[in-house]
Amino acid sequence: MHIRGLTKAFDQRAVIDGLDLDIRPGEFVALLGRSGCGKSTLLRILAGLDTEIDGLVSVPSQRAVAFQAPRLMPWKRVWQNVVLGLPGNPDRSLAQRYLDEVGLSGKTQVWPKTLSGGEAQRVSLARALVREPDLLLLDEPFGALDALTRVNAQRLVADLWVKHGCAVLLVTHDVEEALLLADRVLVMDDGVISHEVSVELPRPRQVGHPTLVRLRTELLGRLGIVEPAAAGE
Repeated sequence: MHIRGLTKAFDQRAVIDGLDLDIRPGEFVALLGRSGCGKSTLLRILAGLDTEIDGLVSVPSQRAVAFQAPRLMPWKRVWQNVVLGLPGNPDRSLAQRYLDEVGLSGKTQVWPKTLSGGEAQRVSLARALVREPDLLLLDEPFGALDALTRVNAQRLVADLWVKHGCAVLLVTHDVEEALLLADRVLVMDDGVISHEVSVELPRPRQVGHPTLVRLRTELLGRLGIVEPAAAGE
């Protein structure tokens, strides 16, 4: 993915202002930033949902997106939601393959309203992966999940990324999530990428690793968050 001078304005106010960004094939990148900084707008542009822009944006034609809200069609069964929008007339066996990957083998025929929040988000991931994307865009896909379900979903995404080998851009508010999953973590501010760190640690990673603790403090500082000193300091 290659972006140069990307600008997007709403009512003559630039939300994205001359942004440059590259993502290599197979790279996992996380994007942090305060609310309203333009993260989700950038993702919508990359997904092809917003084309009224200035600048150069070059993205793979094979791309898919999963949003925070699973956006499942309640009148279609789970397998039909997975293959929704695919060309031709894909059958249930294709959906079954990807539902197996996300741990929902027994949910093929059920209605979306019977799913838990975590299960619905996994269906959304299956719907993205069935398109065999070269670029997978994730817009805070774990934001509405409880803590335990969120941890399991993070592990699932990490495993699926390794299996499929696609590039990933994860938009998140969670600094720890970004550091646990990504090769690079970017901070967006004032419509540009204002800071980035590389996370050169093997996976799986532990939150308490000294390098992650140091990077977490650095990123929180860039986001304007200063943690209170520990007792005795």
